[in-house]
Amino acid sequence: MPRYRTIPRRVLMGVLGATAAITLTACGGVKTTSSGGGDGEYPTGNIEFSVGASAGGSTDLITRALAQGIGKELGVSAPVINKPGANGALNAKELQAAKPDGYKIAVQNASLFTITPLTVSPEEATKIEDFDVITGISRDDYVMATSAESGYKSIDDLKKAGKTIRYGTTGVGTGAQLASALTFKSAGIESTAVPFDGGAPALTALLGNQVDVSTMQIGEGIENIKAGKLVPLAVFSAERIPYLPDVKTAKEQGYEVQVTQYRFLTAPKGTPENVKTRLLDAAKKTFATPEYQQFNEQNSLTPMEISPEEVLKALQSDTATYKEQLNEFGISLTG
Repeated sequence: MPRYRTIPRRVLMGVLGATAAITLTACGGVKTTSSGGGDGEYPTGNIEFSVGASAGGSTDLITRALAQGIGKELGVSAPVINKPGANGALNAKELQAAKPDGYKIAVQNASLFTITPLTVSPEEATKIEDFDVITGISRDDYVMATSAESGYKSIDDLKKAGKTIRYGTTGVGTGAQLASALTFKSAGIESTAVPFDGGAPALTALLGNQVDVSTMQIGEGIENIKAGKLVPLAVFSAERIPYLPDVKTAKEQGYEVQVTQYRFLTAPKGTPENVKTRLLDAAKKTFATPEYQQFNEQNSLTPMEISPEEVLKALQSDTATYKEQLNEFGISLTG
């Protein structure tokens, strides 16, 4: 019999977001000049949002929702360009080299600055100091899940299995990999990592029983969890997640593992203060709209609309914590 799986709602939202972007561009009263930087008050032309990931994923959908709102608030077109590769590092490098005038900006992932540097040399690491942070956006929590056929219901069940657990991750240097590795090491569970290029293939492998468990962002697995096809074993937040209120945290189960993915809006270093203020004001107005709040709900995103200073503090704290934990357990994320 062929195996079917539920399509995550965020993929459907990607289609809706793309349609909305086209509608926005076609609306009257929106400036659609091919480039910005002309005379007059910012903005005088398009604001390009770049995404360091493929279309349909979390960062892409969040970027499209934010671009739609900011473009509408500022009265300009806000096209979204996907530039996937190296967990967002390739896109970050291009943004870093862009003119700091507010016409090229990007939503970036915390993992690029807190986890990826633990897998590459200092020279290769992307540094947050090379960008201006405009605002925090939202948090995307992780859940470890297994297929309904496995019989596992908790981390301790994996420990009692008496076998090497094959776990899928969304890639090397990601929060999914880190959360899994820390959990199995601290629990004393023999395990083998199976990295995939993103959440979609990791989900497919789990549903097809190619791996025993997989850690993914909640929005990527929640539809299959609600449908009973997947069983959540733990979430990796400090407290239980409203979207999965009955699922215990790893900490509640006796394991000090807290890993989250969060995102923030950035611009090239040296972007003028008045430009950053305009972008921040437009972002805040977007956050307050019912449409954007509904988007968060539909994609299991927790608002993290904090100041640039708070974003930088969180990045610094998480980097130190992850490095300390990896050293404590002798874990290498590179294999």
